[in-house]
Amino acid sequence: MVLRRSWAMSLVAALMVAAGPLVAQIAPTPASPPPEGLTEGTGAPFPKGHQAALDTLPDWGGIWFMEFRRPPPGTTAPLPKLKGKYKAAYEAWRKEVAANDGVEKRARSNCSPPGMPGFMALGQYPYEFLFTPGRVTINQEAWMQTRKIWTDGRKHLEDPDPGFAGDSVGHWEGETLVADSIGFKDEMPLQTGMTHSDKMRIIERIRLSPDNPDLLLNEITVEDPEALEEPFVRTVSYRRDRYGMLLEFQCSENDRNPVDAEGNTKFD
Repeated sequence: MVLRRSWAMSLVAALMVAAGPLVAQIAPTPASPPPEGLTEGTGAPFPKGHQAALDTLPDWGGIWFMEFRRPPPGTTAPLPKLKGKYKAAYEAWRKEVAANDGVEKRARSNCSPPGMPGFMALGQYPYEFLFTPGRVTINQEAWMQTRKIWTDGRKHLEDPDPGFAGDSVGHWEGETLVADSIGFKDEMPLQTGMTHSDKMRIIERIRLSPDNPDLLLNEITVEDPEALEEPFVRTVSYRRDRYGMLLEFQCSENDRNPVDAEGNTKFD
């Protein structure tokens, strides 16, 4: 079981109060052990001496905007093939939205980010990829989201806290980044109106197009043995703006749907 940081910090605070206010107390610095797959003194926490290796990686500099690609005339974009209670829940959601003039009543704030896999398919707002020894960091302008993909050989956390971006580990196959992500919040949609189980796993293969160095391709495979009849695969493409920069995005300054004291979203 992974020690939850909030619980640990509360315990430290309680111990400090119990010790009395007469002497200034300094909490001990946390000393996390190396994650599974790493030994002491190795991995992303020790970048010195490993910077030169970054020159062997592909050039993903600048920022990247997702491309909008409409399906051919007379066709629709493929959707994940749901099954069981997840299919029934999606059909019920569609009927509810249709009965409400196309308006979805979300159970979470409009300022809550979409999480994975939607994180990697946001139009209008660009992405930035940063390479450091043992780690790839993806910054997304919308909601100022950040993903960490560890490439230093560590394994998945044994029991990760469910999150918006999940727990991601990866490796390089030539110039292709292969990322494996698990551990997502239940309320994060698989796609609009679609839910998933805690078994959802996302595999990404990200690489530059062999025909265009300013086009980045991300083949996203979503697996969920409880919610899906078969893995759902889609490819998202992004175009480069070499000198572009991400802007600040503070959604709470314009939150139209506040949450009440009981945690329920208000619909005015």
